[in-house]
Amino acid sequence: MRNISSSLTAALLTVIVAPGLAAQHASIRPIPYPVDMPNGFVRALANGTRSSTGAPGPKYWQQWTDYTIRARLDTDQKRITGSVALRYHNRSPDALPQIMLQVIQNVHAEGAVRNRPAEVTGGVEITQLAANGETLGPLTFSDQRRGRPGYRVAGTTVIVQLSTPLASGESTELEVGFTYTVPQRGAGGRMGWNGDNLFYLAYWYPQLAVYDDVGGWQTDAFLGSAEFYMGYGSYDVTLEVPEGWVVMGTGTLTNPDEAFPDEIAIRLRRAAASDDVVHVLTADDLGPGKATRRSDSGLLAWRFRADSVRDAAYSVTRESLWDAARTPVGDRNGDGITDYARVDAIYRASAPLWTRAWRYAQHSIDFLSRWTGYPYPWPHMTAVEGGGIMGGGMEYPMMTLIGAYTQGTDTSLYGVTAHELAHMWVPMLVGNDERRMAWMDEGTTSFNGDAAEMEFFPGMRSDLGEAQGYIQVTHTDMEGPIMTWSDFHTNGFAYGTASYSKPATMLWTLRGLLGEEAFTRAYEAYIARWAFKHPKPWDFFHTFNDVSGQNLDWFWRTWYYETWALDQAVADVVVEENRTRIVIEDRGRAPMPARLTITTADGQVLHSEVPVSRWLEGATTADVVIRTTSRVVKVEIDASQAFPDVDRSNNVWQRT
Repeated sequence: MRNISSSLTAALLTVIVAPGLAAQHASIRPIPYPVDMPNGFVRALANGTRSSTGAPGPKYWQQWTDYTIRARLDTDQKRITGSVALRYHNRSPDALPQIMLQVIQNVHAEGAVRNRPAEVTGGVEITQLAANGETLGPLTFSDQRRGRPGYRVAGTTVIVQLSTPLASGESTELEVGFTYTVPQRGAGGRMGWNGDNLFYLAYWYPQLAVYDDVGGWQTDAFLGSAEFYMGYGSYDVTLEVPEGWVVMGTGTLTNPDEAFPDEIAIRLRRAAASDDVVHVLTADDLGPGKATRRSDSGLLAWRFRADSVRDAAYSVTRESLWDAARTPVGDRNGDGITDYARVDAIYRASAPLWTRAWRYAQHSIDFLSRWTGYPYPWPHMTAVEGGGIMGGGMEYPMMTLIGAYTQGTDTSLYGVTAHELAHMWVPMLVGNDERRMAWMDEGTTSFNGDAAEMEFFPGMRSDLGEAQGYIQVTHTDMEGPIMTWSDFHTNGFAYGTASYSKPATMLWTLRGLLGEEAFTRAYEAYIARWAFKHPKPWDFFHTFNDVSGQNLDWFWRTWYYETWALDQAVADVVVEENRTRIVIEDRGRAPMPARLTITTADGQVLHSEVPVSRWLEGATTADVVIRTTSRVVKVEIDASQAFPDVDRSNNVWQRT
């Protein structure tokens, strides 16, 4: 018995969960078997870098890179030219004869392998590459196999063969010169340019690939769809752009007084201390000498610094308005004082819904800091309107690019804003591998965004909408398991369901299963344990098992590895002398507790539950026997709709 309403005394009710007649000859049904872990993860457990509790192991390590980037944007030729000087710190126990770089813009090279159409721009030209001061030249595949120092470009990966392996605990310096034409809609519609107003620079420089304790180098090619896996580091970025163009992006702008006229710099500082909107740039402030200072060379240098981020992205605009305010994020350092971050909305006047975007960002960052239990850790969060580059939204550290939503509604713009800002927690803070397991960030982010929407729009049930999106696909042959690698889903519906709606629904389902308090403890523990680290799916599973004190492997196997559906039904209600027998059938393959709400003729409400263990024994039927002084008039399974039952028409029995 789960709960009894306060209007009913316990003496009135006896609940017996007994085998139904059909269950005495239990039909064959799949029983969730243990969760498999790949060999690399098993080795990590043995090596002590991971743990069976889901926390990082005592020997956990991860790499670190310090970036210094200098680049110039030619807005007329739409071309980037720059250099990256980076120091790569080998914190692994391994000597590394090779260093792997990502050059995402090579998805736009002639003949590139990709899984969606893309503009051909020629990709990235590497103008120089040196390691520890030694200039390295291009290698053939045969040269690489012989271990000769140099580099070889293989799709979106650059393999750098060192003269001497990089020893454990040591660091190496690489210098890479690069240039390329900025595509109009690049990296699968995640960056590019929009007319003469906006350049959005993302995945725009050679970057270290991740070398981790489970799989070593992650060098899966970027094909245009599955997203990114990036290591943490520090960034010192200088962008030179023509005067009149305003730059905002990852990190703290360290020279605002050199870039902005005095009045604009004052407004920006005022916004950082204001709960109400400050119009940093209005329609009267655009152009050289107004939005930006003038320059003898016609170029201005914008300098940003960021620490403990996995990437850096920048918007460059000259016709956009800019609204800003501050938002509370909680107590970052435990001193008992509320900390704040600045939120920005940068948009064209032709996107009128964006006049509220600063408020949407303000609420989202505030709410998500509370919901996750982890205060937003960075100085600002900037939303940029990028209609023409994309219609939805895309996330980057401290930045998001979102469509204009000129034909949308406040609800739709808030929803996409909350979703993209929720990505600041995953994968920006909790740095999972999106290239292989998109669900770890997209599903979690959808869950977080749902919760933000329901606070901002009281009465909205975003969780039910999420579940309905998943359930619709279960009635087709288009679904695939959540644990499928992101680029290996057989169709777009399978990718979308397994990455977004189903894993989000599973978090709501898990919250309903464990209860709000237990779920929140486990969820916050997962985020805190893996902040600025690289979790794998099994760390997520193990953390919930550990913190909840339950072995939930049946849940993980059922919902993450299979495409089984939940369909519980009230099959019959039979009155027998002084008792009522309720027959519950489990008609689907996904086992979950059957939670019953039972109403009697005198208005009393009883609660009972068929435990999941009943179905895990192989049964498909169970009887719930009620002894009460009043007739049962209604029985409903999962009245709160906590679980994604695919057919709710058989969840309710009512006496006629």
